[in-house]
Amino acid sequence: MIQNALPYVAFLIFFAGLLVFLEKTLKLKVFKYVPAIVMLYFFAMLLSTLGVWQKTPAINGAYKALKNGLLPAMIFLMLLRCDLRKIAKLGPRMILGFFAATVTIMIGFIVTFAIFKGAFEPGSWKAFAALSGSWIGGTGNMVAVQGALNVPDSAMGYTLLIDSIDYSIWVMFLLWAVSFAPAFSKWTKSNSRALDEVGQKLSASTEGARTNVEFVDLIVLLGTSLLVAALSIWIGDMMPKSVFFQSSTWTVLIATVAGVICAMTPLAKLPGSNHLSNLMLYTIVGLIASRANFAELTQAPIYILAGFCILGIHAILLALVAKLCKLDLFTCGVASLANIGGVASAPILAAAYGEALVPIGVLMALMGYIVGTGGGLLVGKVLSIL
Repeated sequence: MIQNALPYVAFLIFFAGLLVFLEKTLKLKVFKYVPAIVMLYFFAMLLSTLGVWQKTPAINGAYKALKNGLLPAMIFLMLLRCDLRKIAKLGPRMILGFFAATVTIMIGFIVTFAIFKGAFEPGSWKAFAALSGSWIGGTGNMVAVQGALNVPDSAMGYTLLIDSIDYSIWVMFLLWAVSFAPAFSKWTKSNSRALDEVGQKLSASTEGARTNVEFVDLIVLLGTSLLVAALSIWIGDMMPKSVFFQSSTWTVLIATVAGVICAMTPLAKLPGSNHLSNLMLYTIVGLIASRANFAELTQAPIYILAGFCILGIHAILLALVAKLCKLDLFTCGVASLANIGGVASAPILAAAYGEALVPIGVLMALMGYIVGTGGGLLVGKVLSIL
């Protein structure tokens, strides 16, 4: 039984690395439906349930210090890839499609929670706010919202459960729907001839960029991100407080703004920010899961059903927007998956339509990183009132 901080942290990071290694080398089909980061959460949660470690003062201190410090650093690094100038090259129709998907997802959360709230336990709105952060941006946004709203680690089990099961079904549905693109375009009367031009333009803009990661890149990015984290926490502690805006909320928002600004500076050209942010993300997810317990997941079926209800409302409303604004299925599908699936899956769906369209999926997913945390907090604010 683990009782000290070092073996506790060392085991979680080692276990995360083992899962990523297996996902990368074995190419098992199971990882297509249950990514390593989801496996990390559930296995760490299982070990916590079995009592492999105890909540001693040393472990509690390590958990708090690492999670609180790494979260704003991860957000900053994650957003360094989100250059607003490149995103503007998507054009108005792509950006309209993305934000239509974002807004309809947010409406889906609000309507679904209003329908099901009587079946949920008190305070469940926080778990849905965290999930909305994930389904607007990504897992990084989810943990950012969780940190900002102080969502109990026990409630995050439901969030990961919905994010895994419902999301996997949604990805399969969108890939299946690719063959219906011509019929959808005929129904919406859309003109998708400009798609290839946008994709080729974005591909050309990334040519010549350095991709090999060097030591100097890693140490500059790590040092800068930790400094931004420390400053964000310090400034956040001095900001005015309210019921919704606590120090942790301000910290997350300050780190987000810093990342978006620095994404337009030479710092963003240093390769390696995605590697470091993923390292921090896996560490944070492992830490969160290590505090959860399967015995607390007593309402799993109703949460999964609520997730499908959110997706159903989102799909119907997005189809209506497509009809009204004459959007094609590619724009709607990739915009939806850019929100719900992020960088891991949006490019895959884009590639199903054509190789030249992959950069569109990447940039749309990066847009989700920018608005995911704020969108999740906004949904949380509305849900807290219901």
